[in-house]
Amino acid sequence: MSLEALDTIALAEEKARQIRSAAQAEAKRAAAEAEQAVKAMAASAEEKAEGEIRELIRKADEKAKEDAGVLASNTRNRQAAMKARADRKMDEVVDKIVERIVNG
Repeated sequence: MSLEALDTIALAEEKARQIRSAAQAEAKRAAAEAEQAVKAMAASAEEKAEGEIRELIRKADEKAKEDAGVLASNTRNRQAAMKARADRKMDEVVDKIVERIVNG
């Protein structure tokens, strides 16, 4: 083989090494960029999820307060009805006792 052919082969091999090295560097850079993008997307998704959780908790608290208010109102209504019945029963019992004493 001639010296010129050997030089051409050596140059081609060197160029191939440079291309391979550049491709590896580009692949590492692309992988690092992709990793950063994934981290940013994960952080964004986590932030969004935390916001949604806070909103769900706020709505649940609001609903619980509303339900507690309804329950308290219903309880007060039942309490008032029971007191009215008890007052009527007390009046009936007092009337019967008075009647027995008077008639008795």
